[in-house]
Amino acid sequence: MVNKITIKTILNKSKTRDDWFLGNYTLNPYAGCSMACIYCYTRGSKYGGEHGVDVSAKSNAVPILKKSLKNSIRRNERGIIILGSAADPYPAVEKELTLTREILGIIKRFKFPVHILTKSELILRDMDILKGIKEIAILPDELVDKLDNGVIISFSFSSLDEKLAKIIEPGVPKPIERLETMKKFSDAGFKTGIINMPVLPFLSDSDEEVETIINSAKKYGADYILYGGLTLYGEAPDDCKTLYFNFLKENYPNLVNEYKKLFKGSSSLSKSYQRDLTVRFGEISTRYGIKNSLL
Repeated sequence: MVNKITIKTILNKSKTRDDWFLGNYTLNPYAGCSMACIYCYTRGSKYGGEHGVDVSAKSNAVPILKKSLKNSIRRNERGIIILGSAADPYPAVEKELTLTREILGIIKRFKFPVHILTKSELILRDMDILKGIKEIAILPDELVDKLDNGVIISFSFSSLDEKLAKIIEPGVPKPIERLETMKKFSDAGFKTGIINMPVLPFLSDSDEEVETIINSAKKYGADYILYGGLTLYGEAPDDCKTLYFNFLKENYPNLVNEYKKLFKGSSSLSKSYQRDLTVRFGEISTRYGIKNSLL
């Protein structure tokens, strides 16, 4: 039986537009995420809230969203809605519940643009609604000349290595399946791309691996590839820092001390590592003619 919860709010407005994802609003149809990625920032960070692997559907999301969008229109605050900022909008239960599909229908009705962040193939089911949004969504004035339409779809990856992905992303479709799903949306005229977050030190960050994912982005129709380093939060048993270091100890014990040096007691990678990653991604992306931004 699917757990259901009631909520007071569903649409969260940002103070300013997100520079990376272009969102003015975030919306998560579900609390919790069945993808179970051990590196997920929601496990232990102040940003993620209570998001474990147990999924709860926000049962009154549709009427709450209708009211919220009406208010946004009345205040002349149209903007891009990001679906999936804290939990994938296509968990396994979505196939049965169709909550995300209902929410997309409401977004279409009110003509808001969307940016969907997902790792799931199930998004293909909703291509019909997304085509409708693409045709009629009203972009914010400042983005009219910068975006062709009101739908952006990003697929998330930490590695293209199938064996590694199976361990660290146990509830996620294979990398090749995500790439093929992205290609179908690209071929259908959608703005699509890869979010290579997090890039994993010593596991998916070599020049060869960076070039492989950028080449794959190009091959499978991506308009862009965004990237970011690993962050590790918390000390509790289910926090991402604990889970990730347990993963290293079991599978790559030789890397444990290397990671400790990189993080130096912080939740973020050293600044020198991040600068190096930026330089290498930029150089290789330029060579392949692919952007590292949405605009």
